[in-house]
Amino acid sequence: MAQLISDRRDVDFVLHEQIKMVDSDQFNEFNKKTIDMIVTEARNLAIKEILPTFKDGDETGCTLEDGKVTTPESFKRAWQLYCEGEWLAMCDDPEVGGQGMPKLVGCAALEYMVGANSAFMLYYGMTHGAAKLVEAFGDADQKKRYMKKMFAGTFGGTMLLTESEAGSDVGALTTVAIKKEDGTYAIQGSKIFISSGDHDLCDNIIHPVLARIEGAPAGTRGISLFLVPKYHVNDDGSLGDFNNIVCTGLEHKMGIHGNATASLSLGEKGECIGTLLGEENKGMPEMFKMMNEARAFVGMQGFAVASASYMYALDYARTRIQGRHLAAGRNDDAKSVAIIQHPDVKRQLLNMKVYTEGMRSLIYYYGKCSDLVQSTDDAQLKADTSALIEVLTPIVKGFITDKSLEVCSHGIQIYGGYGYVSEYPVEQLMRDSRIFMIYEGTNGIQAMDLIGRKLSMNKGESFKYFVAQMQKTIDDAKEIEGVEKLVEKFEYALGRYVELAKEIAKRSRSKNALNAYAFAHPFLEITGEITFAWMHLWRAGIAAPKLAQKAGSLEKEDIAAKAAKNKDAAFYAGQMASAGFFIHTLLPASYGRMDAILEGDSCVEDILDVSFGSK
Repeated sequence: MAQLISDRRDVDFVLHEQIKMVDSDQFNEFNKKTIDMIVTEARNLAIKEILPTFKDGDETGCTLEDGKVTTPESFKRAWQLYCEGEWLAMCDDPEVGGQGMPKLVGCAALEYMVGANSAFMLYYGMTHGAAKLVEAFGDADQKKRYMKKMFAGTFGGTMLLTESEAGSDVGALTTVAIKKEDGTYAIQGSKIFISSGDHDLCDNIIHPVLARIEGAPAGTRGISLFLVPKYHVNDDGSLGDFNNIVCTGLEHKMGIHGNATASLSLGEKGECIGTLLGEENKGMPEMFKMMNEARAFVGMQGFAVASASYMYALDYARTRIQGRHLAAGRNDDAKSVAIIQHPDVKRQLLNMKVYTEGMRSLIYYYGKCSDLVQSTDDAQLKADTSALIEVLTPIVKGFITDKSLEVCSHGIQIYGGYGYVSEYPVEQLMRDSRIFMIYEGTNGIQAMDLIGRKLSMNKGESFKYFVAQMQKTIDDAKEIEGVEKLVEKFEYALGRYVELAKEIAKRSRSKNALNAYAFAHPFLEITGEITFAWMHLWRAGIAAPKLAQKAGSLEKEDIAAKAAKNKDAAFYAGQMASAGFFIHTLLPASYGRMDAILEGDSCVEDILDVSFGSK
C-alpha cells in the first residue's frame, strides 16, 4: 500500500508562492533551501518512523496494569527519534532549547507528522502546550525544574481541566487546593478525559491543574492554575518521590487508541503537592494561552488526517479498475477504467481536494500571522494581527474539524466496501478524526465564541480587519486575467456575509439573543466557507498567470495539451479547477443558510423539551 500523507507540491506552493515567509531579520536564515530541507526531513521521519506506529497504535492501544500505563512498543523508538531531532520545540526560542523556526515552516513539518499518526503526536501537543504555560507564567524555580526538559521531551505534559460534572462548564470544578505553610498547595480532586494523562514515553509528567483555593470565589473567577508533577523533582534535577497522582482508568475510545486518555485521582492515596503557576484566581485566563494553542493544534490534527485520507483515496481511485467509462455507452467491448474517471468519484475527490487545500492555506496563514506578531516592530500591525488570530481561531478549530470528518467520510466512500474494513487506513482515519470536533471546546462552543465575542471584539474593529484582508485579495485579483468570474462571485458572497454578520451580532445583544445562538453553528459554517473561498481566490490569483505562461494561454485546449506533459501546468490547472469548483459550486450553498439565519425562524428556541419524543 502506498504510504501517503500530504501533497508535497501543494505544500511547496503554499509555503513559497501563496503565504511566503515573513520578511524579517528574525527569520533571515530560513531561505528556500533551508525550508525545503526541513520539510523533507520531517516527511522522512513521518513516513519512516511515525507512520509505522499508526496501525500498531490503533490495534495495540494503551494498557493500564498495576497502576502503570504502557503505550504501544513501536511508540518508544518513534518518540526517541522525534525528541532527538529536537522537533518538539522546533519553533521555540533557542534559549529554552528550541530551534527558532518560523511557525509557518513548523506547520509544514507538523502536517506530515500528525498525518502519520495523530494519536502519537498528541503526546507532543499536550507537552508543548504545557511547556509554553511554564515559559509564560512560571517563576524561576518552576522554569529551572521543568521547562527545558519538557521542551526536550524528557518530561511530558498535559492539561487537567475536565471533571465528571465540569466539562465545558469549567467553573463548576470541585478540585481544591489547600495552602501549606511552605507556600505549596495540597491538591485534592479527580480529573477525566486527560489526553496523554499517564504514559511511559517520558521520565516524568508535569500536569497544569485547574483547582480552587479554599475560600476563593465560585465560578471561573476563583480558579487558579497549579503545576503538579507526577514525580517530585529535586533541586539537582533528579527525580524524587511519587506525588500521588494515580491513574484510575483509561477510556475505551472510538479512535486515537494509541493515546492514553486517562482518569486521574490527585491526593486520594496520599498528599499530592502542587505549586501555584502565575497568580491566584487567574487560572482561566492563564490556561487560555494553552487552550488557544491547543485549538490551533486540533485544527492541524483535523487537517492532517483529512489530507492523509485524501491522498490515500486519490491513489486508490487512480489504481482501482472498475466499470466502463460512461462515454462508452452500451459498448460491451469497452474496457473497464480506473474509478477516478467516473463523474461521481471525481466529484467526491474534488470535494476532498478543495477542502484539504483550503485547510492547508488557512493553517499556514494562521502560522504566518503568529510569526508576524513575534517579528514586527509595528505596534498597530502587531495588535491587528493578534486580533486576526483571535477571529480565525474558531474557524481553524471548528470549521476545519467539521470538514475533516466529511473529507474522511468521502475517503471511505471512494474505497467502497474496502474503505469500511480495517485493512485499509481510511477507516481508522475517520474514527480518529471524530474526536477533533469535541476537543478543546466543542464546535458549538467555537460557534458561540465567534458570534458572542469575536464579532464584537475591539468594538468590531477586529472583525473589520478580517474582512479587509479578504477585500485586499479581491482588489489584487481584479488585476489578474483569468479570475474575473471568481472575483465577481466571491465579492458578492462576501458582501452578503458582512451584512449577515452585522445582523447576527446585533441579534446576539438583543432580546432575541437565544435565536442568534441557535444559528451560531450555521454562521460558523458560513464563515468557514467564506474563508475557504478567500483562500481559493488567493490561490487562483497566483496560479492563473503561471498557468497561462506554462500553457501559452488559458484556453481549455491549450491547458489540456500542456498539462498532459508538464507537471507544473497540471498543478496550476488543478488550482484553477479547485477555485472554480469551490466558488461556483460549493459556496452558493451558503446563500440558503444565510437566508435562513436572516429569516430567524424560532423553532429551535420554541420547541418544548417534552416535544422531542417520549420513551
